[in-house]
Amino acid sequence: MYREVIVILIINTLLLCLNTAVSSVLICGLALIKAVLPIPLVQRPVTRACNYIMWVWSGLNHKLIDVTSRDLEWDVQGGEGLSKEQWYLLIANHLSWADIVVIFCVFRNRIPMAKFFIKQELLYVPFLGLACWAVDMPFMKRYSRNYLLRHPEKRGEDLKTTRRSCAKFKSTPTTVVNFVEGTRFTEEKQQTSKSPYGHLLPAKTGGVSYTLGAMGEQFDGIVNVTLAYPDNRAFPFRDLVGGKMGRIVVRIDVLPVEPALVGDNIQDKGFKKEFRCWLDALWQQKDQDLELIYGQTEKVPEVKTVVQN
Repeated sequence: MYREVIVILIINTLLLCLNTAVSSVLICGLALIKAVLPIPLVQRPVTRACNYIMWVWSGLNHKLIDVTSRDLEWDVQGGEGLSKEQWYLLIANHLSWADIVVIFCVFRNRIPMAKFFIKQELLYVPFLGLACWAVDMPFMKRYSRNYLLRHPEKRGEDLKTTRRSCAKFKSTPTTVVNFVEGTRFTEEKQQTSKSPYGHLLPAKTGGVSYTLGAMGEQFDGIVNVTLAYPDNRAFPFRDLVGGKMGRIVVRIDVLPVEPALVGDNIQDKGFKKEFRCWLDALWQQKDQDLELIYGQTEKVPEVKTVVQN
């Protein structure tokens, strides 16, 4: 059994790398066209072509996972009424690299192609940076609190960067993804951050509030996603690639974009406090949902799979 898992892990890793490499090369080729001809009439269809390549990439990954995972159950609930012709802000807890694969698999046929906020340093990674730029992934440059204390003139630059990144999404239906905790959950990080939650790190308001401030009126909804791997909590990504994943739980709740959620998180202290209260309440409910998911000792006898191929 162990030998079989190792073989599946090696084969899946190679195939995932091959799929990613081929997709990246194709997207990089299209990126050169965007760079040479920086006009909307050319860039928009090129971006659509890049998004299609991402759609094919995620579809192949989904097929590969399903074929090599004998006992995998997709337990997906919620999210009715979503459309690929609308704009969404997707927020989620973050456990593993597997989260990205799962989000693409679950939502690829339900909402516009997901765009993740990524660190600006990744722009300079060969192939990866160019590919991410070609599909309009928003690059972020974050400043630490200590840096801002030394350079107060940089305060507010995060918001300006977010607005510039989001401006390109206004003409094409888009899903902007934000992992609100800012990093992957571990017990060590949970203790270091003195998290008040049993299964989550404290939520960070910056990325969510900046994105709503830049595009709030255009978003048709906030897609609140809760991710869990009840049988594979230690190494979700390794077990997913190795064919050992037992059950992937995804809970989807679509929230309205209330006017009270759009404001200035930097200058308006009253808004910042209210936004913090809203996000904390959302995180408390998510933690309770995770407690119920992890507290289930019996396997669900029949799970309705809603992930479309």
